[in-house]
Amino acid sequence: MANNFKLKTKASVGVTTVGIYTVPGATTTTVLGITLANVSGTGINATVGISRTSSDSVSIIRNVPIPQGSSLEFMAGNKVVLETGDIVTVKSDTASSLDASLSILEMT
Repeated sequence: MANNFKLKTKASVGVTTVGIYTVPGATTTTVLGITLANVSGTGINATVGISRTSSDSVSIIRNVPIPQGSSLEFMAGNKVVLETGDIVTVKSDTASSLDASLSILEMT
């Protein structure tokens, strides 16, 4: 079994929900951290979720405020385990306002 640390990023996320990471086949992934950075000139609200094909999709955080020029790392030592096909999604309430970084451990 191979273990690989990786960083996945998505720049300039806006009002459309986008996938930042999809778990590949025959892989289990542990999310170690998520950092959201407000790159706009005003405060924004951000949402992070998990889209699943095998069960309910859920929000990890929803409409959390991030002030202008600030970032948010909200995992605080928690871990999230993802299975094949799960997708981590991000969205902002303002166009092109959010940069997202996802630190993961893939186990194949």
